[in-house]
Amino acid sequence: MPAPSIKNRNLGEYISGYVDGEGCFSVSFSKRSKFIVGWETKPSFSVSQNYDRAEILFHMQRRFKCGFMRRDFSDRTLKYEVRRLDDLINKIIPHFKRYPLLSAKHKDFQVFCRICFKMMNGKHKNLKGLKEVIDLAFTMNASGRRRYSKKDILNFTNTRMKI
Repeated sequence: MPAPSIKNRNLGEYISGYVDGEGCFSVSFSKRSKFIVGWETKPSFSVSQNYDRAEILFHMQRRFKCGFMRRDFSDRTLKYEVRRLDDLINKIIPHFKRYPLLSAKHKDFQVFCRICFKMMNGKHKNLKGLKEVIDLAFTMNASGRRRYSKKDILNFTNTRMKI
């Protein structure tokens, strides 16, 4: 039996509901010696699904006209991800402002928006702004794992910047 048509459905509401359950707004940090502050700030929107049920991920990619798919071999899922700041600000954020999340994930989305707009204004490229972004990012996704602790990032940045 073929999948139901999305033609007469409110795909915007459906996507927000789906992301409420299976999506993630996150900000990670990677050491980068070429960057003035020594860190790259990487905001990301992602949604995962089992590979054999990933149609909705392709609908999202077509709807947003951005992002990429990648396989996660550790749990046999497919992940739709958007990392480009311009796409996050001009496509992803407006969608979730129009079709708000209904769970506690909405709080993470609000913090994510603040970080993206700070980045758009270059705030993450100086020590004061980076500290603000780090403080905000570490309020998100409390159950998630991070490669570096807040203390590790700030200590490395402080020694690098000779404060």
